[in-house]
Amino acid sequence: MSDRRTLAKLLTAIESGDPDAVAAASLMARADGARRIGITGPPGVGKSTLVNALITEFRSRDETVAVLAVDPSSPITGGALLGDRIRMQDHVDDKGVYVRSMASRGHLGGLAEASGPIIETLSHSGFDYVLVETVGVGQSEVEVMDLVDVVVLVVAPGWGDQVQAEKAGIVEISNLFVINKGDRPGANDVQRALRSSVRKDAQILITTATTGEGVAELVDALAIA
Repeated sequence: MSDRRTLAKLLTAIESGDPDAVAAASLMARADGARRIGITGPPGVGKSTLVNALITEFRSRDETVAVLAVDPSSPITGGALLGDRIRMQDHVDDKGVYVRSMASRGHLGGLAEASGPIIETLSHSGFDYVLVETVGVGQSEVEVMDLVDVVVLVVAPGWGDQVQAEKAGIVEISNLFVINKGDRPGANDVQRALRSSVRKDAQILITTATTGEGVAELVDALAIA
């Protein structure tokens, strides 16, 4: 969908619960469209910074990207608390990138109630990839697994002690694991903790999103995961 204004209006209609817009999204076939990547993990691990770095790497490969970023809701207005979303403003003038923020509005699972049809619509709007960044999640917020092709769990140094506690939730639904902020002490410790807790064929990568280190390898892994 080359007309971004039309796309924005359609997504707003879906988010507002317009039955025709929601029905149109539900008719789109899951088998077609963009590759969908879920980016999830605890708060503070640098998910937004990593998504920004992924966009940069995808664009360097001439791949187009849509991003759905689900944020906590403001307790006052009910709108999205944009947080680190400003980091994605690096791509605001790039016609190959489309970023949509959406408030969770109290919906559990790490996403928002309208996330499904919005992801479906973005996937069929001419993009090569759709990145879905969830709210900072805990072990029960695993809804993203049903809406994407690949789930990436992003953690950071210091998270190793939580691997077993989280094993029943987001660790088990993830296809690929990323230890971001890899320039900080403890990244290798988390990698070892994950290695002993996840399936043997799971990929565990280390990135430093602020410098781009490891991001190209992550994009390579996402293409085949």
